[in-house]
Amino acid sequence: MLLFWVLFNVSIFLLLLFDMKSSGRSGGALSLKQALFRSAEWIGLAAAFGVGVYFFRGPEAALQFAAGYLIEKSLSVDNLFVFMMLFTYFKVPAAYQPRVLFFGILGAIVMRTIFIFAGVALIERFHWIIYLFGLFLVYTGAKMATGKNEEIDPEQNPALRWVRRWLPTTPEYRGERFFVREGGRWLATPLFIVLLTVETTDLIFAVDSIPAVLAISNDFFIVYTSNIFAILGLRALYFALAGMMQMFHYLNYGLAAILIFVGAKMLLSNVYHIPIGVSLGVVACALALAIAASLWLPPPPPAKDEHR
Repeated sequence: MLLFWVLFNVSIFLLLLFDMKSSGRSGGALSLKQALFRSAEWIGLAAAFGVGVYFFRGPEAALQFAAGYLIEKSLSVDNLFVFMMLFTYFKVPAAYQPRVLFFGILGAIVMRTIFIFAGVALIERFHWIIYLFGLFLVYTGAKMATGKNEEIDPEQNPALRWVRRWLPTTPEYRGERFFVREGGRWLATPLFIVLLTVETTDLIFAVDSIPAVLAISNDFFIVYTSNIFAILGLRALYFALAGMMQMFHYLNYGLAAILIFVGAKMLLSNVYHIPIGVSLGVVACALALAIAASLWLPPPPPAKDEHR
């Protein structure tokens, strides 16, 4: 089993490195067509792994992997919208964004691995904590559905404020470098500030996504691999969404429905076991309806400013 995990994680790193290097030949940023094609490749790879899970772990495990992957992939879309906002806020040139995404994904893998270990261990030792996870997800979904989700304000990020206070930083970008040596001392560049903000923001999103997938399975293998495969395609998905972000104005309602559903599933775990096939169907339907509504219906009117 140890050999499997070593090979799996080494393969994941090599895939990320290959993705970064192959994109680097074309300037790093992907066109909409390239991003959609690359996203399809990542989804196909996840589907192939799911087929392997079916043959080696059985149909129940395969359905759990599919449901976990779909949940994590859908929640990551909201994550990527925030990344777009951060890149705009910091005026990150398009050519530098892929490098931040690459290291951001590596950091997300490390952080989520820690979160998954902790979450699985807590549920196995203190089963009652599953109800706290469930309540948290229902609350988060309700906030998202009512439009009361707090905006991410980079200036309020404690890590960013700490770095700006204590770490000498160059006033301008220095290419794709995170640190440079100038005047006999090492200085951080604004690109490192962006990376740090992306990582800490992803940490906030992991607090939502890890309990969500734990509602599907407590099997570390399922939870970890579904998370990793969902994260793998984030870089390509980012550039795909950057070209279509105005199309999915109702997606938040679908994500809210998913969070509320998986939260309710956790709360009902000792009363009624919702079959994994039903869970997968609900998640897929919520996403499909949100996407269909975004394509067919006009966007909702902007919220009125109460201070005017």
